[in-house]
Amino acid sequence: MRRIATAVWSVVTLTLGSVAASHAAPPTVVPSPGYDARLQESRAASRAPALDPIAPAPKRVVPHRAKRTHLR
Repeated sequence: MRRIATAVWSVVTLTLGSVAASHAAPPTVVPSPGYDARLQESRAASRAPALDPIAPAPKRVVPHRAKRTHLR
């Protein structure tokens, strides 16, 4: 009987512990001035027009197939 009570108590404790942990707020909920500044900089940089034209991708080079040699 004592083993069953210990097992039930363990399950209850672990269940309550996992439920309590799920209600914790992540650190990103609190505003961070450094993160906000970097986010604004990256958004401003993505809105800025690109001055350099993008070069087209080079054409694929088909590799040369080696001549087959037959063993006799």
